[in-house]
Formats: sequence, C-alpha cells, structure tokens
Amino acid sequence: MQIRVDDLAGPEIRALLEEHLRHMHEVSPPQSVHALDIAKLRRPDVTFWTAWSPGELLGCGALRELSPRHGEVKSMRTVAAHRGRGVAAALLEHLITKARRRSYERLSLETGSQPAFAPARRLYQRFGFLGCAPFGDYVEDPNSVFMTLRLPAA
Repeated sequence: MQIRVDDLAGPEIRALLEEHLRHMHEVSPPQSVHALDIAKLRRPDVTFWTAWSPGELLGCGALRELSPRHGEVKSMRTVAAHRGRGVAAALLEHLITKARRRSYERLSLETGSQPAFAPARRLYQRFGFLGCAPFGDYVEDPNSVFMTLRLPAA
C-alpha cells in the first residue's frame, strides 16, 4: 500500500468523496454532517492523502490544522471493496505520524453517533482516541461523537 498526498483531481477520488458525502447525508441529519467537500479539502489548512495498491484507490484521509498544536482528522473513507483489510488503520497511523511530525499536542475528530459509525469509533478507540468535548467550531450534538488523542512531545 502506498499513501501519498493527493491533489483531489483524479476521477477515482472524486467518486469516493461524492460517495462519502452521499452516505453522510443518508445516515445523519443535515445539520450534523461535517464532511468536507472537495473545495474545502483543498484549503491551505488541510492536507489530503490517498492510499493506493498498484493503480487502485483504497481509501483516503485528511489532516486539518486547527492551530499550531492541534490537528483534526477529516475525510476518513475506505473504498467499499477494501473495507476490513486494514486500509483505514494504515491511513490513521499515517495521519498520527504526520501530526507528531508537525508537533501537534492533540489530534481530534468528530464522527457520528449512529450505528453506521460504530466501526469507525472502534478504530479510533483502538488507536487511543478518547471521548472529549466539542472542539474548534463544533457544538454539542447528539448525532456527533467527539474524540481526541494526546500526542506526547517528541
């Protein structure tokens, strides 16, 4: 598996992100959908990565800088045919490594509280993320679960 920074121009990633947004709107009320569209993923405070097997997109994930010491995991998604094969874990490990290299003290995320998000919550817990209060611009929402991971100083 190769993980690389992506410019979001390829048709494969566009299709995966469209599927991601569509799914978020299917399982969450509109006011509780916090997934970023392609334009927002291209902002300078976001770095976007994709995972590939020779010629085939496996998944994606992004890291948004909230402050010089705090990052946010965004747009974690695995292509349906590759779920359960470690793609999300590899991407999350990559994002955590990048956050540490950026000297973040904390890495946070928002995910859904609905049953459809249970696998994601289990993945984040496995990596040490714990529940936390809303951060950044988020507010309390029964449809959201907020999690954070403290990153020790290097």
